[in-house]
Amino acid sequence: MRLFIATCIALVYSAFGTTASASTFTFDTDPFAGTPVLTTPGRQVVGGELFIAFNPATDIFALDATVFGVGNSVLFANDFAQNLPVSDLNVIVLETFDDDNNPLTPFGAGNAANLIAAQITAPGPGFFIYFNQSLDLPRLVFSTDLNDNTADLKILARMLNLTGASGRDALETFTASNFSFTTEGTSVPEPSTLLMLGTGAVGAWRRVRRRPNCV
Repeated sequence: MRLFIATCIALVYSAFGTTASASTFTFDTDPFAGTPVLTTPGRQVVGGELFIAFNPATDIFALDATVFGVGNSVLFANDFAQNLPVSDLNVIVLETFDDDNNPLTPFGAGNAANLIAAQITAPGPGFFIYFNQSLDLPRLVFSTDLNDNTADLKILARMLNLTGASGRDALETFTASNFSFTTEGTSVPEPSTLLMLGTGAVGAWRRVRRRPNCV
């Protein structure tokens, strides 16, 4: 009996320990405030992002739906560019890591945005995660229009812990549960709570078969 109780206590302690280690990264301010980006012709890419460590198993990006104009529901896809659904998306994890079959040439936010814009047909703002070849890590980006290859982009975060081959492999582990849309005055659920809700709480699409990495 004592062994059973001790085991239960250890399991409870482990569960709380996992919850405590989860992080929420909140973005609730105008990404282009104080800049002429939206009135400047052509695509503008704004850096100045946060440098973070992100764990796809536990962590959440909390994004203000009013500030970014994305609606209330996360419409999610995680796939290679050519396999993305053509409409109804506002959060994309892009598993394509190259756009010219040459890993030595830069693959930046604009390149990733172009691949997305060439695939989806529904206009609208949204977010995407892509893997930057030069930096060798993934970045979270806001686009004023995922369907427009001239849309302005704001880099929101770079994930310093997801580098190299292991970082590229980590992209396919992102799910809709890693993203939460909030509005001013609303609280973000605890990461463990939102993850327990799973993708059933939000609109989501994801491939059902594992595909080889493309570099």
